[in-house]
Amino acid sequence: MKRWLNAGIKYYLRWRMRRVEQFMRDPEPAQWRWFCRLITSARYTEFGRRHGLARVRTVDSFRAHVPVHDYEALKGDIARMMRGERDVLWPGEVCWFSKSSGTTSDRSKFIPIPRSNLIQGHLAGIYDSLALLYANCPHLEAFVYRNLYMPGSFSPLPEYPKCRVGDVSAILAYHAPIIANAFQIPDLKTALMPDFEQKIERTAEIASQCRDIVTFNGVPTWLLVLFRRVLEKTKKSNLLEVWPRLQAYMHGGVGFEPYRQTFQQLIPSESFVYQEIYNASEGYFGAQCDLRRNEMLLLLDNGVFYEFIPMSEWDKDQPRTVLLQEVELGKDYAIVITSNNGLWRYVPGDTVVFTSKYPFCFQISGRTKQYINAFGEEVMVSDTDKAIAEACRQTGALVAEYTAAPVFFANERSRGGHEWVIEFEKAPPDLMQFNRLLDESLQRINSDYEAKRYRNLALECLRLHPVPRGTFLRWMKARGKFGSQNKVPRLANHRQYVEELLQYAAKQEA
Repeated sequence: MKRWLNAGIKYYLRWRMRRVEQFMRDPEPAQWRWFCRLITSARYTEFGRRHGLARVRTVDSFRAHVPVHDYEALKGDIARMMRGERDVLWPGEVCWFSKSSGTTSDRSKFIPIPRSNLIQGHLAGIYDSLALLYANCPHLEAFVYRNLYMPGSFSPLPEYPKCRVGDVSAILAYHAPIIANAFQIPDLKTALMPDFEQKIERTAEIASQCRDIVTFNGVPTWLLVLFRRVLEKTKKSNLLEVWPRLQAYMHGGVGFEPYRQTFQQLIPSESFVYQEIYNASEGYFGAQCDLRRNEMLLLLDNGVFYEFIPMSEWDKDQPRTVLLQEVELGKDYAIVITSNNGLWRYVPGDTVVFTSKYPFCFQISGRTKQYINAFGEEVMVSDTDKAIAEACRQTGALVAEYTAAPVFFANERSRGGHEWVIEFEKAPPDLMQFNRLLDESLQRINSDYEAKRYRNLALECLRLHPVPRGTFLRWMKARGKFGSQNKVPRLANHRQYVEELLQYAAKQEA
């Protein structure tokens, strides 16, 4: 019966794949169609009347009527929506909001998820990701055996209980089709437990007794915590000994390169595949379309109209944007979305680099607030992820977590630099050699950093501080950032995170 079901779902996914191939070949009609639908749908909302959407006929007039927004500009409207007000940013009443705990701010963001966005955005993105995954791996048996997942949780808003707030992963788990839940592990009640530590323990107990897990998905950081607990319970040396049918991992949320070697050791199989997905609280934006290439396909027919801000415009109050057909390969852009959740010309904060056009494929390069550019070096998270991976490859080390920050000039005679805090899964034989290789790798990857490092004229060799195993997770927990969607901040143009971590590690060792 299950194999018949798997065959039927594969037929549906092949149909979806034809739809995906259409916007891969010809993306402009899909984008124009969504632009028109979004403007038409919201012209009589409060936001639509405020910005004259009824008069908008072209993208240029849209840009003239609607400014670029960050969360601060929309949070007042969103707060009213959370109290039950209708027709504010999007038609009707919105009862679901995803809580985004950003890495660069202690304030939570609450993103509306109306039914249109849930179905035509997030769930459609999941189906398209599966269609791409099955196109790469026709032998996949995701609907024959079990799929492991570990979403967050949600809860009613105390001042307006009809409104529910939580991680986007939990909202999607709750609204998943019944047929999908039949193949998920753990059960929905366990998956949505609010206490993350209890959830890990209970999920590890259930998963340890299940032999037919074939895929899993989630943020690498927290899955590794779960997997270590499973291996402790089962006394096995790798995950294939626990789950011999493992075939695929759909990952997202953070750059995967620092984790890749660790996962390859946990799953020592050349046939096991990894698919990167880009599912943010604000929308489902991309999925890896060719598993042999380190890039994702921009999903262009799922309720989002895209614009992009060139790096030279990031710090401007009203930056100039370019459209999809105007982007240049190899350049950093901040994403701007207009979508069917009421986010109008909204900047989620992620930056991308396009690797191809027609189809439009990209890599996530970092965040507009997560980079180091204290000395003109313009180091992005994608640069540091690659440098870490290369240093690990050359030394046999494994890195669990890291963060980095600038070291500013102490006086007119001193030189600046970068300071890194690293937690090793497997420490290198020679820490000084790893430090040197990491610096050299970063120079090869980033020419601006290399120029500033030339003969130590502007920047000294980076400084590396190893911390004990578990330091980052305990620090995140102490900050109230433990579990699910929360991510370790990789880079910052300030020293807050590095200094907090070093102080925290010193207290733990004392």
